[in-house]
Parts: sequence; structure tokens; C-alpha cells
Amino acid sequence: MNKQLIKICSGMVLLASVGLSSMVQAQSGLDDVLNKAKATRAAEAALYAQRSKEYNAMSDADKQRAMQQTNASRAAVQSQVDAKTKKYSENDLAISQANKELQEKARKLGLTEIFGSARQVAGDLAINLRQSLVSAQFADDRVQFLTSVATAERVLTPAQLERFALEMQREMTADSEVITYKGAVVEANGNPVSADVTRVGPFTAVANGKFMGYIPALSRLTMLRRQPAESELLHSAAALQSASSGYVEAVVDATRGTLMSMYVERPTITERVEKGEEIGYVIILVGALGTIAFLFQVAYLTLARMGVSAQMRDLQHPKRNNALGRVLLAFKGDTSKIEENAEVAELRISEAVMREVPKLERFQPFLRLAVAAGPLLGLVGTVWGMIRTFQSITESGSSDPKLMAGGIGQAMIATVLGLGVAVPLLFGNALLTSLSRSIVQLLDEQSTGMLAENIEKRKNV
Repeated sequence: MNKQLIKICSGMVLLASVGLSSMVQAQSGLDDVLNKAKATRAAEAALYAQRSKEYNAMSDADKQRAMQQTNASRAAVQSQVDAKTKKYSENDLAISQANKELQEKARKLGLTEIFGSARQVAGDLAINLRQSLVSAQFADDRVQFLTSVATAERVLTPAQLERFALEMQREMTADSEVITYKGAVVEANGNPVSADVTRVGPFTAVANGKFMGYIPALSRLTMLRRQPAESELLHSAAALQSASSGYVEAVVDATRGTLMSMYVERPTITERVEKGEEIGYVIILVGALGTIAFLFQVAYLTLARMGVSAQMRDLQHPKRNNALGRVLLAFKGDTSKIEENAEVAELRISEAVMREVPKLERFQPFLRLAVAAGPLLGLVGTVWGMIRTFQSITESGSSDPKLMAGGIGQAMIATVLGLGVAVPLLFGNALLTSLSRSIVQLLDEQSTGMLAENIEKRKNV
């Protein structure tokens, strides 16, 4: 009997410790939890020691009376539990019987199919509303209500059916309107603010001239971390929000925000180049040097061709400020001996033309080298990117696309940069070759023709 009383007291102490432990768990901080746990344990030990001392000090008669009182209290509580359990079972049976009767009446009235369809439609509508940015405007429990209707096991009440129809009508109305309302939005830094939100059906929402996204878990609109780089899109957002009537050009995302969120995450040109890392910078340097050389040589050949064209209009007075004039002056000598020295004059012409060729064909070897080196450097970047990809797979032990994206991105960007440098320089080198050859051909034609003309004049004298 003494042992039973000790067990009862210990059980009461255990219940008290559970209550104290739940209070301890509510506190924040591991140090506070540890300290309070130690204090609770000490208090429990002291309480147990005190009760043991009091129990040991009691006489046998007192112990017997305490045991009888405890047993009587437990019997009274047990009788109440039995009565309430019996009552609960009776009520549960009555409810089950009433539900059966209600379902039977609903079946006879043809309402079973209606309720089944209502539950199915309510479930589908709840899924749509959970992802719809219209829910950010209506701060109520409509999604929870539709979910409860979809999962209801009992017959739906007229009030539930009426609200269900109301929610469907409200969503259809909201999907067809363009409206501006005062609502809470979350900025890119995470701070919630109140702003004027303009919503185009369930497709697009803008606030403060910026495009918004929707967070289903919070039922809040959030400002996209990145906005479209095109100024026309931002201007259209500002124009939509400032318009009060009529028609304005606006962005409508048919995917209800998914396409816009993917569009703004596209990397810029600078970010793409940064993914190429060192190899990408080397390719860009080669391309920049080739572009500078091409532009310089194009300007030089253009001026040289203009000078040759001007000289062709006045062949009798050659000048040294153009290539053709310098070639013509190279064989000017004693015209009385021009026929005897024709071979020497021809050699001088060839020498003069060859002296002009290096300037006319300048930078073309470098451009051909850049055209060949661009794809090769891109191939080096591709191989290096794939090495990084396989290394990430080896280290992580899985083929997670996010881990592989960095290496694959570097590989692809290096390839694109290499081809992007090689293809324009290839056309540029072809243009320089065509211009230089046309000028050299003019030099050969005009100088040889001038020599032949002088020789023919000498023979006719």
C-alpha cells in the first residue's frame, strides 16, 4: 500500500515535470533551456524528498486513510470517465444514424451527384486560387473554405453551397477586370509595404512602376528581384499604372507570372561573359585587338582607294600622297631611253608595287590568326568547363543540375565567345583582302599601262 501511494505521488510529480518541461521548451535559447531544466530537476528532487519525508512521518492509520481517499477519488473520476465515454458513444451512434438518413434522403432527391461534383470542382478551384495572384487582393480564407468543402465527408449545407457559388463568381469577375487597389506588397529586400497595385486579371500585377510576382505560401505580391532590362517593358508598366481610362499597351503574362519570372532571370551580356571566366576574357581580348586592327585598316584602305581614284583622273601629274602616284613616279626617267630600259622600268614598277603591298595587306595575317584562334580558345574553355562539371559530380556524388550548371555554362559561353569572335573577323578579313587586292590590281594595271603608253609613244616618234 505504501508503494502504491509512492507511485501515485511520483505520477503527480511526473505530470508536474511534464508541464514544466513544456514551459521550458517555449523559451528561446539553448542556455536558458539548459538552466531551467537543471532548476526543474532540482525542484522535482526537493519536492519528492519533501513528500517522502511527509509520508514517512505519517502513522499507519493516516497512511490507510490517505490511500482510501485516493482510491475513492480515482473511482469517482473513473465513473465520470465511463459515463462520458458512454455518452460520447451514444452521440456518435446517433450522429452516424442521422448522417445515414441524411445521405439516404439526399440520394432520393438526387443530391449525391451534385455534392460529389461540388466537392470535385471545389478542390480544383482551391488549387487554382492558391496559385492565383487575385488571392493577394482578397485577404480572406477562401482557399481554406474551398479545401474544407472538397474534403467534407458529410452532406454540404446550403450555406456552404451558396458561398461556393459566390467564390466562383468572384474569381470569374476578378479574372476579367483591370483594377487598381491598395494592398500590401513585399519589396525585394523582404520588407512589407503598402502600395497601389494595378492588376490585369490573373495575369500581371505592377506596383510603383515595377512588375510583381506572387508568393502562394504568403498570399502576398512581391517585387521581382530583377526587373526586365528592356526599358520599354518598364515604361509599359508605369503607363499601365498611371492610366485611368482608354487603352494602353501593357505586358500580359499568359502563364500568370511564370514566364515573367523566368524572363527577368535571364543573365545579361556582362553576366554571360563573366561565366566564361579567364578563357572568356582572353577570347574577348583577341576579338578586341582584331576589331581595332580591322577598323584601322579599313579606314586606311578607304583613304588609299580614294587617293588612287583621284590620281587616276590626273595620271600625267603623279603625286606622292597616294599609292598610284608613288608607283608612277618610280619609273619616271629619261623618256628617250624608255624603250631600251623597258625591262628595268618594269622591274622598278614591280618594286614600287611590292613596296605598297605590305601597307595594303597589313594586319591580315593577324586577323587570320584570330579567326583560327577564336574557336580553339573556345574549345579550351569548353573542355575546362566540362572538367569542372565532372569534378562537381565527383565531389557531390550526384548529378544535380544546379551543381552542373556552372561548368556547363562556362563551356557553352566559351564556345559562343570563340565563334562570336571568329565569324565577324572572318568576314572582316575577307573584306580587307578584297579591298587590298583591288587596289593592288589598279596599281598594276595603271603602272603597266603607263609604261606601255610611253613605249608606244617613243616608237611613234
